[in-house]
Amino acid sequence: MPVRPASRDTIVAAPSASSVPSVHTVPAVASVPLPVEPAVPGEPSTQAVIAWYDAHARDLPWRRPGTTPWEVLVSEVMSQQTPVARVIPAWQEWMRRWPGPAELAQAPTAEVLRVWGRLGYPRRALRLIECARSVVEQHDGVLPDDLDALLALPGVGEYTAGAVLAFAHGRRALVLDTNVRRVLARAVGGQALPAPNLNRAERERALHLLPADDATAAHWSVAVMELGALVCTAREPDCTACPWRGDCAWLAAGRPVDVHAGRRRTQAWHGTDRQARGLVMARLREAVDGRPVEAGELVACAARAGSRASGAGAPDPDQPGRALTTLLVDGLIATDDDGAIYRLP
Repeated sequence: MPVRPASRDTIVAAPSASSVPSVHTVPAVASVPLPVEPAVPGEPSTQAVIAWYDAHARDLPWRRPGTTPWEVLVSEVMSQQTPVARVIPAWQEWMRRWPGPAELAQAPTAEVLRVWGRLGYPRRALRLIECARSVVEQHDGVLPDDLDALLALPGVGEYTAGAVLAFAHGRRALVLDTNVRRVLARAVGGQALPAPNLNRAERERALHLLPADDATAAHWSVAVMELGALVCTAREPDCTACPWRGDCAWLAAGRPVDVHAGRRRTQAWHGTDRQARGLVMARLREAVDGRPVEAGELVACAARAGSRASGAGAPDPDQPGRALTTLLVDGLIATDDDGAIYRLP
């Protein structure tokens, strides 16, 4: 994919550790001659990390030549808080049906939600529709390559905008996802995991390590992300396979435990409202010809979410009704008769 020249540096980052952005980004730049830097404690050779990536990167469909910036954006949105194995078939089917903003802008919302399937957090699908319509109405159907214009699009935050600039346009954009934050926290900061919330020191550290030129910076960014996804993982890091191991502060310190463990929130699933909502959406997606489903049947589906994650033991009797109400408010389901039957919008 051709690399477009950058008019300025772009510094962006994921807003918090609670959102898990994509670890499956697009290396949209060709290999370029890389400088050989002097050895600095805690700082690896850029060439070593990029060489590792070139040898070990996964063959993901949105990394292949010819991938458009819009396709990169869709892959990034889908990959937030969703394993790549589930994203690949959904992304491929999505792009087959709606290869660009113009096609998605005209798509029926119900059909979009069906194709979204089990990716989770289906409001992302609605935001993609809104984003597509904005691109068509405000940018003649072409995804903009300007940071401010990208950030003005529905559903596009700092992380997604930076990923598009870096991986679709080869820009120098500081894109901090959970994987990058973890790699830098260990290798440079000597900590098992980064703090729950992104802080200024992390941004400055990542910016310091980001190569100065566009092509190398984009290559470096995807390489560090892949390193975090495949080697420097959260639970079982394979330090012996890491190109940074010789200068890793965390490894040198004996791999100390997570000092922020007490501040982290775990995301439960069984018995939660998220599970109840998911059961309702699954029933509506499978409805023959998109026919409405009676509220009682949907309430029964939501009730299967089981006991609440708090461990109280008894199911929450208000949960099924709450699931329907919040799905309706979010625009993910619709009713034409004040709640007797429901359908996808």
